[in-house]
Amino acid sequence: MEILGIEVADGARDYVHWDKLRHLEPPNGLTHREWWLVLKMERVLLLRQIPLTDPQGKAFVYGVPDLVARRLHYVDQRCSGEVAMPEVVTADEQARRHYLVNSLMEEAIRSSQLEGATTTRAVAKEMLRTGREPQDRGERMILNNYLALQYMRDQMDERLTPGAVMELQRILTEGTLDNPSAAGRLQHSDEIRVSVIDSFDGTVMHHPPPAEQLPERLKRMCDFVNEADTADRFIHPVIRAILLHFWLAYDHPFEDGNGRTARALFYWYMRTRRYWLVEYLSISKILRGAPAQYSRAFLYTETDERDVTYFIVHQLEVIERAVDQLHEYLRKQVSEVREVERLLRGSDRFNHRQLALLGNALRGSDARYLFQAHAASYGVTHETARNDLLQLAKMGLLEQRREGRRYSFSPPLDLAERLKALGQPSIT
Repeated sequence: MEILGIEVADGARDYVHWDKLRHLEPPNGLTHREWWLVLKMERVLLLRQIPLTDPQGKAFVYGVPDLVARRLHYVDQRCSGEVAMPEVVTADEQARRHYLVNSLMEEAIRSSQLEGATTTRAVAKEMLRTGREPQDRGERMILNNYLALQYMRDQMDERLTPGAVMELQRILTEGTLDNPSAAGRLQHSDEIRVSVIDSFDGTVMHHPPPAEQLPERLKRMCDFVNEADTADRFIHPVIRAILLHFWLAYDHPFEDGNGRTARALFYWYMRTRRYWLVEYLSISKILRGAPAQYSRAFLYTETDERDVTYFIVHQLEVIERAVDQLHEYLRKQVSEVREVERLLRGSDRFNHRQLALLGNALRGSDARYLFQAHAASYGVTHETARNDLLQLAKMGLLEQRREGRRYSFSPPLDLAERLKALGQPSIT
């Protein structure tokens, strides 16, 4: 790419920060500082102010370079409207409910783990599916996150209010704080403000605005999210969702749960703008895989004249990776269901839930199924789940055991052979 007749190479295409640029080879004999100056001159033409300011009143800005525009187009194509998706999600209401429940569980677990919950994914899913009470703070964080995502999905209006933001944080942190009174309210001016600490070396990465500014800043954030686009001012809805995420995280208005609240608000806004596929994504799963990049996106913004474009680029990349992972997951799920369907071709004795369970059971003989967990996974009544599992047990496709006051079901080691014995084609 040429700027002012100078080829600036990857620095413009990748929207790199000075921290990275100074280690790259400059083009056309430029020094690193000359190269940086040329890039900054090009970027400043794209930048637009937003109402978010630092504590001194200086505005944050963002731009939409080609890199951002391309990724916005990808999100528009893949996450909204009529999206070409495997029929197991798009055609069957029970299948959609199952994948949505699983996705909410996955995001609740990963988002909490990103903030320090040490509970394993398997134990956390068992807790959510069976409805048992959490045993420690980590499990409580995960349950709270799951309840908050349900609240965000089912009860929050399409206009954001300070009260809704604080209720979301209350649900996320209830029963997990050293100071229980801090749940559901902004930090007070007589409290020590919670800073963002680098988890690797313990250094302070971000000093949030003073507490006395928080009520006005929260109101301004809600006004920004609720404002209507006009002929003179349009902000792409995906960018506005990412800016909402950044804004709440930057202001850090709560004693705890700021990151989880920010990510839940991102999901809420994307859902209200009909990016329906985002409900099935786990953004936090990607973030947890590379937490340093997440932190660096915030840091780059603060250290380069409040340019949120760095954070926007990072979040769009995360969404793209989450969409790719979802498609791969769905391809595997569809393949498993079809494998069972091939074994059971011509039989009308099994519903979609049972086919999916059998597909899962074929993958691992250590699987374990409970009435309550099956009901939670598919969003059906306890009686429906009971009938599903008992029917499979009666046919010899699950083994039933009593565990205290409840029953559990597991696949027999020779499940594939038992399915073949029904007189259907063999697994190849």
